[in-house]
Amino acid sequence: MPVQYVTYEGIKFPPAYNSENSLSFAHNEFLVRDDDIFNVTYPKSGTVWMTEILSLIRSRGCPSWSRAVLNSDRMPWFSTRLGLESALSYPPPRLLTCHLPRHIFPKSFSHSSAKVIYTIRNPRDVVVSYYYFSKMCNSYEDPTSFEQFLRDFLNGELPHGSWFEHIRGWMEMKDAENFFFITYEELKQDLHSSVRRLCQFLGQDLDDGAVSSVVQNASFTAMQENPMCSSILLPADIMDQTKGQFLRKGICGDWENHFTVAQSETFDRIYQDRMQGLNVTFPWDRH
Repeated sequence: MPVQYVTYEGIKFPPAYNSENSLSFAHNEFLVRDDDIFNVTYPKSGTVWMTEILSLIRSRGCPSWSRAVLNSDRMPWFSTRLGLESALSYPPPRLLTCHLPRHIFPKSFSHSSAKVIYTIRNPRDVVVSYYYFSKMCNSYEDPTSFEQFLRDFLNGELPHGSWFEHIRGWMEMKDAENFFFITYEELKQDLHSSVRRLCQFLGQDLDDGAVSSVVQNASFTAMQENPMCSSILLPADIMDQTKGQFLRKGICGDWENHFTVAQSETFDRIYQDRMQGLNVTFPWDRH
């Protein structure tokens, strides 16, 4: 059955969670508080991982909150129908999550000192992860082929819009003091120092033991074993776990097992063109 996506400001969103009303409310009416902390990503870029890291920093390394409360309750998806209710009743300081591009993020954010943590991942790995996710998540159109899915990604036609526009929109804030960007690859390479940097940005003074506990409990294995973040509690009509695992591999460079040489060359050409003038070097950029 074809999926009837919700469209807002020309961008498609999965229908199970989103409505035009919830997206419009988030954009135009949602009141951002100065002590809000936002976890913002393009899909499949480390959203769930950052949710765990930020939850654990909030609880100073103690894993009991992360093990007892569903991640979507710890950090509500405030632009979705259910998440909006949670966000509005959430006692401050709020931890909030979304995939929104900058231009439809809450307007009230620009008059606040709320903090945004923006996680970016090698877009080649994003495509592969998004492809497998779309196969198992029933709110997404089942991809006909990887070739077609890759084409849709490069053309900005997938749900949540263009990766390139998402990055370019948010990275306009890269020098703002309430904006922190980090890559999935940096988290993989050195989670310990990444957590330290995050603590500094958030003004959280965690001792060595607490930082080590954050790192230990935010490992891929710990997350896979935690039903509060591995999506195994989701009903089968939303997430068909027989078609794959939500926390699939959690590695860098898996794209090399999926891209043909021609696909890789096409991707590189479009990437170079679309990223021109951004003046940021990411770990996956070839020198």
